[in-house]
Amino acid sequence: MITPIAVVGPTATGKSDLALDLAQRLDGEIVNIDAMQLYRGMDIGTAKLPVAERRGIAHHQLDVLEVTETATVAAYQSEASADVEAIMARGRTPVVVGGSMMYVQALLDRWEFPATDPQVRAKWEAVLADGGVQALHDALRAADPVAAKTILPTDGRRMVRALEVVELTGRPFAASQPQVGEPHWGTIILGVDRETAQLDARIEPRTTRMFDQGLVDEVRELIGRGLREGQTARRAIGYAQVLAYLDGEYELDEARERTFIGTRRYVRRQRSWFRRDPRVHWLDGADAALADSAFEHIRSRTAESRATCDPAVDNGESRVSMNRSRP
Repeated sequence: MITPIAVVGPTATGKSDLALDLAQRLDGEIVNIDAMQLYRGMDIGTAKLPVAERRGIAHHQLDVLEVTETATVAAYQSEASADVEAIMARGRTPVVVGGSMMYVQALLDRWEFPATDPQVRAKWEAVLADGGVQALHDALRAADPVAAKTILPTDGRRMVRALEVVELTGRPFAASQPQVGEPHWGTIILGVDRETAQLDARIEPRTTRMFDQGLVDEVRELIGRGLREGQTARRAIGYAQVLAYLDGEYELDEARERTFIGTRRYVRRQRSWFRRDPRVHWLDGADAALADSAFEHIRSRTAESRATCDPAVDNGESRVSMNRSRP
């Protein structure tokens, strides 16, 4: 029995290295669940792992969109689900890794998405274009006060979607959200986090390194490929700030500082979101034995699952047979 593993949590905690370690031990393949890493050419600013550092492990859901395309949770759910099932059909272990919150929930909770209507969506996008996020937030507060309280008032794209769903279904936006239950495929969910001060101390040099490695040049190249016309890619942390710098809105140092602040703020949101999920088994990213701790939890959970399915199965044998790592 193959059990997928999900490695989730805030940015810069060490998820990618842990996922690689687990994939090696479990004869696995990795499925990305970072929305911005779906885009071709968005490498430096998303901390996308270079091919040379992937240890020969197959990676899926990387570089599948052009920056002019719009990343959607529904499309990701369909395509990533197919990847997970294909990996399992090959007799290998899917290791899903990333921190895009709604994408994680869509994949693991089998989110059923309400239909869309181009005319309804265009109407609310026009409100956003004409009146800005405040006008959209006012409309959402009138239509669905609960959604207005839970969606960030700066998140125009999500407010448009909420208003579209409310208008099409006649029900609150929350009614279309997935219910937390047994994760799809019985996935074992691991969360990686670090102390706040330690994490901030990692984010700051990471941000500086991105700019030193050529983030500005990367953005310049992507502009030539349509970055400004894209609805999703251009809003990514780092890319939005560099675009503002190139437009003369910020000095370079300010763009770097705003990228750091934006990343730090996003980390707080990720932590709050994932900490609400009781299914997540939390690990300390600073633990020198992180991979061993994660693997022991996986072995324990897998043994429990097999014993539940077949009480006659000896737990010791289950733990040994579960370890299908390469020699």
